[in-house]
Amino acid sequence: MLAVTRRGYAGPADLRAMQSLAQRIWSKSSSLHVGDLAWQRFQHAGREAEWPTVLWEAGGEVVAWGWVSLPGELALLVDPARPELASEVLAWFEDTASATELAVAVLDAEKHVVAALERCGYALRESSVFQSYMSRLLVDLPEPVVPAGFTLRPSGPDDLDRRVAVHRAVWHPSRVTGPSYRAVMAAWPYRTELDWEPELLDAAAQRLARWQQAIALTAAPPFDGAAAAATGHLARDLDTGSAIDVLDAWCEQALAGDGPADPAAPGAFTGYLSGVLGLPLRETGRAA
Repeated sequence: MLAVTRRGYAGPADLRAMQSLAQRIWSKSSSLHVGDLAWQRFQHAGREAEWPTVLWEAGGEVVAWGWVSLPGELALLVDPARPELASEVLAWFEDTASATELAVAVLDAEKHVVAALERCGYALRESSVFQSYMSRLLVDLPEPVVPAGFTLRPSGPDDLDRRVAVHRAVWHPSRVTGPSYRAVMAAWPYRTELDWEPELLDAAAQRLARWQQAIALTAAPPFDGAAAAATGHLARDLDTGSAIDVLDAWCEQALAGDGPADPAAPGAFTGYLSGVLGLPLRETGRAA
């Protein structure tokens, strides 16, 4: 077996080497793909000192890497053909981290990494599921339907500022900026012609503003029915467009003051957006 060497991350060329490992071993049992790495490394500028990163190589290719987010969180990828390296990555992590409690993100299907974590004394953190993988065959796909008010076209350089503004509104507080997003777009494997959504950004910004207004209401029509209907659409092949239509309809009814008023409804709407759609919108002030 080829000898393994270890070295520190030296720049964007090493990210490409890390991506090569993700690409080589990717399957439904992988927690990261090449696009994840480009986004995560470049979405924030000036954080390199917070992200100690080390690569393990053998025969001219990366066979494992570890990426610490100080003070104590680790992302790692280990070639299943070299499972013994998982323990080495964890040992390096423990020497590098400064937190008293350490956390490692891993997919439950990454059995060789899970085994190493258990040998090293790590315990599963009891919490809600953060990420679920879903897949479907790319045959007999229905013809896509663009929701009313949306126009799709490839992204262009003039769209960047609007895209960043929408991201920062949804993920407030966000450290994504125009320069950091340009770095993401400059990284492999980003391709402008495959990035379809800019006309959608204006509609998305308007939608977020309406949802924010609904969240600020003191009462609104009961939300249970809308939540059940939206969840039903998501359960049918992730029909997100129809789910959003349901939420928009409830929101418009709430803002118009139609129907019975439930003081718990705005909070239920907020919880649904955060818990189901992953949109942590905040109240900006209550309105009658």
